[in-house]
Amino acid sequence: MSRSTELSQVLRSKKEELVTLTEELVKAKSVTGHEQPAQDVVIDRLKATGLEPDVWEPDPKNLQDHEAFFETSSYEKYGYDGRPNVATYLEGGDGPTLTVGGHVDVVDVTDSEWEYEPWELRQEGDKLYGRGVADMKGGIAAVLIAIEALQEVGIELGGDLIFQSVIEEEDGGVGGTLSALERGYVPDAAIIAEPFNVPNLCVASAGVMYFRVTVPGKSIHAAWGHEGVNAIGKATKIYEALEELDAERKMRIDYPPAYRADSSLEGNVTNLNIGTIGAGDWPSTVPSEAVLEGRIGWPPGESRAEVRDQIESVIQSVAAEDEWLIEHPPELDWFGWQAEPHETDTDAEIVQVARTNAEEVTGETGMFVGGNAGLDERFFELYYDVPAVSIGPEGHNLHGADEHTTVSSLLETSETIAHSIVDYLGTAN
Repeated sequence: MSRSTELSQVLRSKKEELVTLTEELVKAKSVTGHEQPAQDVVIDRLKATGLEPDVWEPDPKNLQDHEAFFETSSYEKYGYDGRPNVATYLEGGDGPTLTVGGHVDVVDVTDSEWEYEPWELRQEGDKLYGRGVADMKGGIAAVLIAIEALQEVGIELGGDLIFQSVIEEEDGGVGGTLSALERGYVPDAAIIAEPFNVPNLCVASAGVMYFRVTVPGKSIHAAWGHEGVNAIGKATKIYEALEELDAERKMRIDYPPAYRADSSLEGNVTNLNIGTIGAGDWPSTVPSEAVLEGRIGWPPGESRAEVRDQIESVIQSVAAEDEWLIEHPPELDWFGWQAEPHETDTDAEIVQVARTNAEEVTGETGMFVGGNAGLDERFFELYYDVPAVSIGPEGHNLHGADEHTTVSSLLETSETIAHSIVDYLGTAN
């Protein structure tokens, strides 16, 4: 029996272990900002397999001079105390180095429409339900099981393998993947187990930025409202202009990888959303200020500076046509997510290795997808010249009610990643 065949057989025999580990991770509630419970599961698992985890809390002082740094919303709210990253080395020969892994943080549960308990794994046939089961605790479990199978078969790798489990990807990844890279975990290539439905390969991520527009008014009792200026009305003009910008960008910008796996995204590969608005404190008072907070996302093709210029120009144009705003201009601030888009060369060795294995394992033809969501893979590609590809399970209702994946796609992810590790690093024996 070949080592490749033996590895596949061992992995398939670990299906129940894979489900159990996924269950442990889902139960370990790890909303962004409170990732410790899930990291404890990862640490215990690594130690049980004889691996020594490197556990550290990110230090923003060591990151703030990096061009990819921005202060995440979760850091502003919680800091980094009690929010560790975890990494470990599997030492191999003198060949290349490969990172595998992903993030353990998940978005919180705010949707009351869950049919199932979100913090408990529920299995119905091949389907697994639970918060983070797809995005991306199932992927983390698949990677850990792949590593354990390699150890069980006794494969000695021709290069070093790095496993990493990081925090705050959902909020920008500065304290997670960027911290790991700056700590010295810089490989020659990377595979992240994000849920893009193996055998599809994600090779691009979207640019993402948050912004805040503060619109001034003039407060006065509503009975003398004619002497005041309602900030809500002025903010509405800006909102409508940003909606027009969004429509114009949707007509102008195209990026096929973003909708290859989801046809509904065609014509919607960029999006500008006003997510919050705050104004006033009393019905009888004309509000003196209105604050809009928004997010803009876009595929590879534009820089952050170019997108910022478009939003700034729209706001300035509105102000230039309004007598009040000419004298009292709105303020625009950029906060939280400030991520550039990225695109990995599909001819990169790690992409081709992963593609070959994904298609062999699943018996299906994969597609190159991505560009509609912000991902940690950008740190590898943009700032360290490291090609990174995502291979992961099916993912349904991500960030929503009844998030789910399938056991079969988790197992296919694990098998694909295990064989890709061997093929990319080679073997010493």
